[in-house]
Formats: sequence, C-alpha cells, structure tokens
Amino acid sequence: MKIALDPYMIRNVPLLELPAVVSELGYEWIELSPREDFIPFFRHPRVDDATVRKFRKALEAAGVGISSLLPLFRWSGPDEDARQAAVRYWKRAIQIAADLGVDSMISEFNGRPEEPDRSEAQFWKSLDELLPLFEREGIRLALEPHPDDFIENGYDAVNLIRGINHPNVSFLYCAPHTFHIGNDAPGIIKYAGDLLTHVHLADAFDHTASSGNRYILNPPGTQARIHQHLDIGQGEVDFDELFRELRANGFDGTLTACVFAWEELAKESSVFMREKINECLASWS
Repeated sequence: MKIALDPYMIRNVPLLELPAVVSELGYEWIELSPREDFIPFFRHPRVDDATVRKFRKALEAAGVGISSLLPLFRWSGPDEDARQAAVRYWKRAIQIAADLGVDSMISEFNGRPEEPDRSEAQFWKSLDELLPLFEREGIRLALEPHPDDFIENGYDAVNLIRGINHPNVSFLYCAPHTFHIGNDAPGIIKYAGDLLTHVHLADAFDHTASSGNRYILNPPGTQARIHQHLDIGQGEVDFDELFRELRANGFDGTLTACVFAWEELAKESSVFMREKINECLASWS
C-alpha cells in the first residue's frame, strides 16, 4: 500500500525542490495534481522534456516517487473544440508520465451535469483515442465521480467504469466528496470491489444536513455544489466505517492525503494527515 501526499497546498514550492520538501514531511509518494508550471488545470502542460528529466532526478535524489499524475482536462466536452483540445493535452500528459516512469494517472469524467448524454458520448470518443496510448505506455487510469460532473454518484461511476471493461481502468473513492456521491462510503467501496485502487482522504461537512441549511447559498435554488477538503476529524465523514470497509474489501492501493483548506498550515496539516492515516491503518492489525 502507498500513502501519498497531494502537494497542492505547497504548490508554490519550486518544482525541482518539491521532492525534498515532501520527503521532509515524511512522505515517500507524491500524487501530483495540477500546478501552473507543470500540468495546469484544463490547459496544455507547461513543462518541457529537459525539466521532466531534472524533476525525475530530483525525485530520485530525495527518495520520493510519483504515485500518480492527476491531470484535469475537458475530455468530455461537451463542446467538441474543447474535447479535441483536451485529447491533445492528454497525449502530452501521458508522455510526461511515461518519461517520469509513472505507471498511474488519475482524473475525473469532466463533463457537464446538465448535458449528461452528450458528455458521455464525448467521453467515449476521447477514451477510444486515448486508451491505446495508456496501453502502449503501460499506464493505468483511475477515474472518480465529482460534484458538478455528468457522473456524480459513486455507484453510477463504478457502473460506467465496469462498462469500459478494460484492465487498465479503475475506480477512485474520494472521501471529501462523500456527501455528493451518495453518502454511502461502505456501500460504494464494497460495490466497487477490486475496481477500487485509489482513495482520496480529507474531511468535509454534510451539506445536506439540517434540512439542507448546513450551508446557505445565494441566490436560493442555485445549483452550485459545495464541499471542503479538511483534515480528518474536522468534518462529518465517518472514517471509522470507511476504513473498516477498505479492510474488508482487501484494499491494497494508494491512500492520498488531499487536504486543500489550510494553506497557512500546509506543512502541519500534511504531517497530521500522514500520522492520522497510519493510525487508521494500525487499527487493521
């Protein structure tokens, strides 16, 4: 099992210094999410081959590996121009992963909930073009449902991934999205079975609680989604039941600390999360 850090809260650390900083925080693995000087949100990667080589050497020097790259591109459109651009961005991101020796990538479905049928059609079109590249490079892809996507429910996401029917494609459960994707972590984890290869760990409040008034969004009736990525224990996700089901499911994949809420306490939060994850795992024995 791997315990990784999503270093988004310390993304201002220069890329080539990042591995050493992550090592100082006690992690051996990085799940590299979007950053402006590498692979930014929804745009073409910004890194060149020379920097990729330097980054790989920095990782080796620090004794830190990349568990996964996590690019986010609009490969489900639904706009066709956006989809074609996203496929182009994906191709470069896959090459970067291969050059780094990374065998795992993570992403979302990245379509629109108000156009689910069109988004899914665009998703399949992109997948048909990209799956051969994942196969060629020996890279696995884990997909997660996400608030404000055309696939938001965890069970629906597992069903779609089963429909992809490819050994390189698996499911990611994101704990801080629990209250958006069905509020049933044990059930979704059990349903996913061996399709579950990655878990994102952070806490969140239940936005549906108190008659939906845990948060008050304006204007009334807005379709905006709201959630947090807090330290474990600061929200309402039941991590005891989540870890019990992971154990029952025989989970042996990657657990990633992905707290985004405390940039002013980024290092303290990262250390806390590492210790808390190890504490939860210790209860398995």
